[in-house]
Amino acid sequence: MKDARLWIKVCGLRTVDAIEATVEAGADAVGFVFHEGSPRNLELEAARALADVVPTHVDKVAVFMHPTQALLDAAVAAVRPGWVQTDADDFGRLRVPEGVRALPVYRTGTATAPENLRGRRFLLESARSGAGERADWNEAAALASVGELVLAGGLDAGNVAEAITSVRPFGVDVSSGVERTRGVKDPALIRDFVSTARKMGTLLVSGDLTKAL
Repeated sequence: MKDARLWIKVCGLRTVDAIEATVEAGADAVGFVFHEGSPRNLELEAARALADVVPTHVDKVAVFMHPTQALLDAAVAAVRPGWVQTDADDFGRLRVPEGVRALPVYRTGTATAPENLRGRRFLLESARSGAGERADWNEAAALASVGELVLAGGLDAGNVAEAITSVRPFGVDVSSGVERTRGVKDPALIRDFVSTARKMGTLLVSGDLTKAL
């Protein structure tokens, strides 16, 4: 873990209530999904309205899976994100607008050589996004010292403390682990996740692991 506050992202938000719960809980980022195959997919007009609710101190992340350039451009125009998130290979064919940063997604067993990740922020996910499957925490731990690794995949309030202790990531990303039903966020679960992750992140930064777990 770097000597800094843990970065916490809640992804797949689709309602004002979920955004407000995420912000009030103290998360650092919200993710808006633009992928028709996902139950968390947003239409552009809905995304624009939700983005207006997000305060300026919270990062907005536009999340894709193999998007066209036209979709990426339209979504960026709608939500004005600080970050674009999609599979790492996608960035080879996409043009990310100036002022927007890339958050490449790697999947368990496919991460690039560590030297290519040095000093970069990147996300490690399981094979299937949004399915509640865990990434390989051993692989994640090996990559966490290389750059700003954001751990995703199968996290929830019940296992995020163990995940942070085991991996020591720069950040954590949750979606299905804070849902009441598939695609429907639960404000109480969001608050529990962020609170647990924030507490563990603070303990790790302070070095006081005697209170952990």
